[in-house]
Amino acid sequence: MNNVEWWRGAVIYQIYPRSFADSNADGIGDLPGIVDKLDYIADLGVDAIWISPFFKSPMADFGYDISDYRDVDPMFGTLADFDRLLDKAHNLGLKVMIDQVLSHTSDQHAWFLESRESRDNPKADWYVWADPRPDGTPPNNWLSIFGGCAWQWEPRRGQYYLHNFLTSQPDLNFHNPEVQQAALDNVEFWLKRGVDGFRLDAINFCFHDKQLRDNPAKPEAERSGRGFSNDNPYAFQYHWYNNTQPENLAFIDDLRALLDKYPDTAALGEISSEDSLATMAEYTQPGRLHLGYSFEFLTDDSDAGYIRHTVENLENKLGQGWPCWAFSNHDVKRVATRWARNGEVSATQASMLNVLLGCIRGSICMYQGEELGLSEADIPYELLQDPYGITFWPNFKGRDGCRTPMPWLQNDEFAGFSTVTPWLPAVDEHKVVAVDTQQAAGSVLQSTKAFLHWRKTQPVLLAGDIRFTELSEPLLGFWREYEGKRLLCVFNLSADVHSLSLDAIASNAVQLAPGGVEVSGNTLHLPPFGYSVLSAD
Repeated sequence: MNNVEWWRGAVIYQIYPRSFADSNADGIGDLPGIVDKLDYIADLGVDAIWISPFFKSPMADFGYDISDYRDVDPMFGTLADFDRLLDKAHNLGLKVMIDQVLSHTSDQHAWFLESRESRDNPKADWYVWADPRPDGTPPNNWLSIFGGCAWQWEPRRGQYYLHNFLTSQPDLNFHNPEVQQAALDNVEFWLKRGVDGFRLDAINFCFHDKQLRDNPAKPEAERSGRGFSNDNPYAFQYHWYNNTQPENLAFIDDLRALLDKYPDTAALGEISSEDSLATMAEYTQPGRLHLGYSFEFLTDDSDAGYIRHTVENLENKLGQGWPCWAFSNHDVKRVATRWARNGEVSATQASMLNVLLGCIRGSICMYQGEELGLSEADIPYELLQDPYGITFWPNFKGRDGCRTPMPWLQNDEFAGFSTVTPWLPAVDEHKVVAVDTQQAAGSVLQSTKAFLHWRKTQPVLLAGDIRFTELSEPLLGFWREYEGKRLLCVFNLSADVHSLSLDAIASNAVQLAPGGVEVSGNTLHLPPFGYSVLSAD
């Protein structure tokens, strides 16, 4: 595989810095803590790290509300700490991607503090401001993801401002060319510092409909996806006008042109739209984003048919674009719990899912703790930190359950994450699967590590095409093909035993990654959550 870009087929390990490792005993993870654990990450066999926001912020949304794009929040360390992290990661062969939150800022950002003061100051048009309707109500019916109206009244200007997320996260007005240039300048600040790429938060939210047209109502039967259940009014609308506008494509072109000035860098876009797969395909065409991922596998749907339909749907639209997949991240319930069969979390299933993720065509994002098979933590209301969960409790408990401290040590009060009480509790069910307990072969950690290192040696998995084969639920099977080589990947997605005859699909196949599967004649005997990667050459 000569001259293949590093990001194609890459395993990108997501670090949520608040919860990874606390180096200074304040109960909050930090950049020096990440530096201390980089050897562990490199040993996993991943190719890159993606670090969630560590910039200056009031932390209303835990760093996704940025008040200074060019500095590190003291909670996480200093710019010198980041430089040290970058140097060590590069010495270990790891690429470093950082979050960029371009569509909105904190309401404490200097731009917004100036913009809100009057209608004629130099930053007056840097945010999305609108006059009220004649009766004083907001200019349209747009809703915030975090619940309620997406417009907040500002008495200094006598206008409303738009916030697709928290009221403390005002949306920038990307129809203003000065805003676009300022965003690009902030990106270039980090490119000059040596980062290898960016994960672009909510990248399809940069532009809004200039006419401020109302979003149409969505039928009750279609109100689903990304946790927007019927108890969140956000699910009641088709979000045609508050995001994913055609003007966004020209900005993405400009963003890509900037990255192209810095060789070997990449941009990964987070995409959540009414048709996320179509948007993902559109945004990753040549000359645009290198990678895109959506929330199709961050839902409760986990049967073989759904996985096949989702991948095939994207492949049919993708053209020359390149996909990226994730089963978990910092915004959704952990997959070990979300996709558990019969409500029972299984280490065997966790291992299988890590392999499945790594066998689908594309690059992958692996959230910290997935290599341990962590389950969703149950956080009582009185310990919740997430404003999303506090608002929608008890129907939706928010995102704290997937953000609890990384468990490094079993026999430690705070799981080796910190020496003081962490910002979220280190739960007992995580301590029993801490890193130090999973050093024996066969653990989720060791199985995942072995697979990731083996995957690096398989060009077929890194760059090959994908073609699904006809199997009955709960079995999932697909071919990966590259330069005359073929691999057959078979997964049992159930907690029951299943058998599969290979006579019709892969005679004389040889197992390369057996996943507990036994072969009798030309029949695969798949135990619960068993899998097999076979060579058919």
